[in-house]
Amino acid sequence: MSVAQTFLLPMSPLAIRELPDADLVERARAGESVAFDALALRYQGRLAKLIGRYVSDPADVLDVVQEALTRAYRALDRFRGDSAFYTWLYRIGVNAAKNHLDARSRRPGGEQLLPIENCEGMLEMRDADTPEQWSRCEEALGALDEAVKALPTELCEALLLRELSGLTYEEIAGKMECPIGTVRSRIFRAREAVSRCIEIH
Repeated sequence: MSVAQTFLLPMSPLAIRELPDADLVERARAGESVAFDALALRYQGRLAKLIGRYVSDPADVLDVVQEALTRAYRALDRFRGDSAFYTWLYRIGVNAAKNHLDARSRRPGGEQLLPIENCEGMLEMRDADTPEQWSRCEEALGALDEAVKALPTELCEALLLRELSGLTYEEIAGKMECPIGTVRSRIFRAREAVSRCIEIH
């Protein structure tokens, strides 16, 4: 434990919750579990929303959120503070979700990368009246899901952040730590690849 950590003044749990992220990280590193609890409470909702874009089962989302928070706690000493805490946690959450999907994809009936309720085609499915319409919608959504899963990781992430999260190019650039021009290129390439794949189907 460092000298700075040794002389951290004790605070009530309510006061700790009001501290900025950097102070909470410092206290969590010093062994104050309540400080990391405050970080988890602050960001678990956003983390669940993020992971829910990758994982469709709500129960699995909670499990992956817990896994991501556990990984973050164990890796806290490696957080350098070069970026915002949530940006760092965001990467851990995405990796945890992808690991979950990789594990599920190896089983029969594996997880879909793009949940059906997040697809624009879901609106058409809700209005479908005949088995033929349902069949066409399901085929289209299946093709879309396969096309997205086939994308390279950086293209897939950029596309999901834009199309599902609704982030701006500037926000995506911040999340992915790359220039805006790179973001635009990745999204363009992802859309082209998905379009070509769907046309084949």
